[in-house]
Amino acid sequence: MSVRLDKWLWAVRLYKTRALAADACRLGKISFEGNVAKASKEVKVGDKYEINLNQLHKIVEVKEVLSNRVSAKMVENYMIDLTPQEEYERIELTRKFAFEKRDRGVGRPTKKERRDIDLFKE
Repeated sequence: MSVRLDKWLWAVRLYKTRALAADACRLGKISFEGNVAKASKEVKVGDKYEINLNQLHKIVEVKEVLSNRVSAKMVENYMIDLTPQEEYERIELTRKFAFEKRDRGVGRPTKKERRDIDLFKE
């Protein structure tokens, strides 16, 4: 059985739609052995793909080929996530620091406070 890369990425729930998976391939966000992978590439068991999902750099290995979308619980039967734990920790840390907390009743920041916040974030 052979399946296109964009269809497999959609089936294992890495992308919400097959069109988004195809666009990611077209934009060079998915690579195979250091080369940009096309959406029409045939997926084989044992293939390792590097996928850039927003800021997350994910590495997955094909465990089994499938053509129909599966439930989230069954995804682990079809792919192995080889992404280092440090990558997930980095994303969590950026989310934590991107959030601003202001005390209740303080109101919106003034123009000067907003500039200071922007300087701090950079």
